Parts: sequence; C-alpha cells; structure tokens
Amino acid sequence: MTADNEARSIEIWDDPESGAYLVVVDGSRVGKAEYRMRGGRHWFVHTEVDDEYEGTGIGTKLVQFALDDVRAKGGLVVPICPFFAAYLRRHPEYEEIVDREMTDRVERSRREREV
Repeated sequence: MTADNEARSIEIWDDPESGAYLVVVDGSRVGKAEYRMRGGRHWFVHTEVDDEYEGTGIGTKLVQFALDDVRAKGGLVVPICPFFAAYLRRHPEYEEIVDREMTDRVERSRREREV
C-alpha cells in the first residue's frame, strides 16, 4: 500500500519472515504489527509506531491494512494486542475474520489472571 498522508509516502506490507506487517514513511520504518501464526490464524500480539507518528493515523492504517490483507487471504485473526482489539471493537465490518471463540477464550483467561 502506498498512500499520501499529508504529502508523505506510506508503504505497508506483510513480512512473513519477521512475523510482522511493517510500515515505512518516507523511506524510514516507523512501526510494525507483530503476529504469530498458530493453527492457521494470525495472532496479533503487539503493535508499535514511533513516538513522533503517534496520533497521525499511521497505526490505524497499519491495522486496517493487516486486517484487509488477512481477509483477502481467507484467514482469521485473534487480537491479543490491545490496539488491534480496540480497532476491531470499533469496526464490526471485520467480525467475520475474527476467531471469536478463540478470542473469547483468551479474554476469559486474561480476566481470570487479573482476579
């Protein structure tokens, strides 16, 4: 993906070797969305964007690209990363690619550990 964000060149792609979707702005890597492949699912575990790009929408573009890519590949996601989970709560149009059973199990386990 290449887009213009306030006259910036933004590129996002899946790098399966590193297990991450990478985002580059004007030639510099500024973030990533890490995942682990388990049971044919993308388990999104961590998303980060350099401090100087927080609040610019780069993280949102990264998550959206990753979800669209997984959907295009016919895959499923399990959002362990809080940023991915929050995005999915606000965007029900991606519900069909969320492994809801596994996601609910992870959330129950997380809540039990907090008690």
